[in-house]
Amino acid sequence: MSTEIQDDWLDKKLQEAAPYIEDDGFTARVLRSLPQPMRRIEFLRSFILVAMSALASALTYVLSDGGRFILVEMFRLTTIPTLWVVVFALTSGMLVMAGGIFAAMYKTHQIHT
Repeated sequence: MSTEIQDDWLDKKLQEAAPYIEDDGFTARVLRSLPQPMRRIEFLRSFILVAMSALASALTYVLSDGGRFILVEMFRLTTIPTLWVVVFALTSGMLVMAGGIFAAMYKTHQIHT
């Protein structure tokens, strides 16, 4: 917050310190004589991104034996003892709650300083 205030103050001081020097339209003439910026073809960039993502997904599917590993891991998860699942769920809940408490305390500390 104080950085923004300092930047605003600095911008204001710099603008006040350097008044515009009249150049009889020289700056405007130079800017008009510059070539127009080239427009990028955003569609091509989007198409390449989507195509590469689809290719990577298809390659991953083929190399993973048609997604068989997902079925194998789901079967392994069904064989975990119930006590382990309960302990994992409680531990995860406590860690998430502790993270929320620390985040709230940090935010409160920031607000008060």
